[in-house]
Amino acid sequence: MHTGSKSFPVEPLRAKLSDADDRIRLNHWMPPLQGIAPRIRIGRRWINTLWGLPIAAAALLCLIALAQSLRELPGVEAFIQQHPGIAQGAPSVDSGFPWWLQLQHFLNMFFMLFTMRAGLRILADHPRLYWGRDCTPGTDWFRFQVPVPKGRVWTAKDDSVTLPTWFGIPGLRHTLGLSRWWHFSVNLLWLINGVAFYALLFSTDQWRRLVPLTWEVFPAALSTAIQYASLNFPVDHSWTRYNGLQQLNYFMFVAAPVSIATGVMHSPAISNALGWFGRLFNRQAMRSLHFISFAWFVGFILAHGAMVFVTGIRENTNHMFGGVDNASWTGFPLFVLAMAILTIAWLLASPFTIRHARLVQRAGAFMIGWIMGLAESWDPRSQLTKQDISLYFWPNGTMPDSREFDDLVAEEFAGYRLRIGGLVEAPQEFSLADLKAMPKQEQITTHFCIQGWSGVAEWGGVTMRDILALVKPMREARYAVFYSLADGADRGRYYDVHKIENMRHALTILAYEMNGAPVSVLHGAPLRLRCENELGFKMVKWIAAIEFVHDFVDLGAGQGGYNEDHEFYGYRMPI
Repeated sequence: MHTGSKSFPVEPLRAKLSDADDRIRLNHWMPPLQGIAPRIRIGRRWINTLWGLPIAAAALLCLIALAQSLRELPGVEAFIQQHPGIAQGAPSVDSGFPWWLQLQHFLNMFFMLFTMRAGLRILADHPRLYWGRDCTPGTDWFRFQVPVPKGRVWTAKDDSVTLPTWFGIPGLRHTLGLSRWWHFSVNLLWLINGVAFYALLFSTDQWRRLVPLTWEVFPAALSTAIQYASLNFPVDHSWTRYNGLQQLNYFMFVAAPVSIATGVMHSPAISNALGWFGRLFNRQAMRSLHFISFAWFVGFILAHGAMVFVTGIRENTNHMFGGVDNASWTGFPLFVLAMAILTIAWLLASPFTIRHARLVQRAGAFMIGWIMGLAESWDPRSQLTKQDISLYFWPNGTMPDSREFDDLVAEEFAGYRLRIGGLVEAPQEFSLADLKAMPKQEQITTHFCIQGWSGVAEWGGVTMRDILALVKPMREARYAVFYSLADGADRGRYYDVHKIENMRHALTILAYEMNGAPVSVLHGAPLRLRCENELGFKMVKWIAAIEFVHDFVDLGAGQGGYNEDHEFYGYRMPI
């Protein structure tokens, strides 16, 4: 330990950001970078998914022709006569479509569409999907970005692409902090609506319309499918009973639970706490399944919407928006009003988010901050083996750009000093040699970036528990503030705040080695934090100093970190 050293100066961040920083300043944001049409890899060939449109149209025409030909066969026609569509013995619903069902149908549609919009913006921050845990360039099976350029540093942030603001929320490149608040908050509302739906469904007679009670549902569903495909539709009885195809589609709709389960497994805190289960159902496989369930939702919505129109728009809107079973126009104006509300909300979502970004951040933290807090309490003990170490570990962050840092690199960090102060009994300065002389801990863990990529590396360094034992934080010290040698993307010192409880975890270390060698400058030399229950941006690279504080409201914009201040991330980020 040293004093009076040649340490990089660190000034405490006490200046508040101005009110103007409560919105996205477009001139300071990442410049637009358009992606490419989505592509799927089959073997070694990348196929443009837009080919799916003419192929789907041709397949639909062939299906219609096949169904119409089948209906000319006496045996098929006899089968349809025997199984007209409604399963024999299916009970009748006497209460029609009550008001709560009409309301929940609209809310389900509303929440689902906005969840998907925000989810697409999140995906666009790492517009590649993989099946393996690693995100090595060239192993992706789906992408809407060009191949990773060779011969230059290409960070994960560089890989992010722009979406139109009318499509994604808010659409601008690398605004996933705000997209995540939208996605998680609206998802919570969607989940609450779903729980209420099932509670009301099974406490009334409405379940009888939805739940198949006999094996007859399968031939009834096949008969209905042939009738729909032939464009000679079956008689609609949905006011009292669904046909077999509707029952199977609605009752066996697995996309919702799959979406929830795979979304949860994106979390470092949860995945790392589940041991072998989290390693087997790794983040990238879960991202891929999450996307496939999204695609299923899109297909279902398009097919469902088309059937509403072609099978009788007036009767269908009367049922679901008017609660009546007749040929009047009662429901159609209400349907138009619902679509107008949805359209206005759709058009205003991105402009509102851009103009009131801090409000969106605070509202999101209010909605789901408590869930983040619960997830932080999970014990992230999952460690892997050397065979699991990734061949490629995406670089990210804004590199230090100063004469002082260049001098430290030139002298191989011989003059580096880690300053630790604030609410501690014994302020300290450590050279890199001091830290290396302390007991070293090695761990092989998975890195979860907020952008969606992941990677496994072996880290070696000193535990924060040993550091705490030396500096002795005071009782009133609740948080550890990590300051970087680098500025953030919007200029100004990069920093992040952690609860002191996280610092006491067995796997929280200050790493100076990566995969058996000194951490490279690109990945955070001379020192970077590893805190295995948080997303990657909270693991500060190029650490200059640590300050123990009672609160962080007077640091920066008071949000708990640089990206929390400038990019509207959340202070608690275990999910």
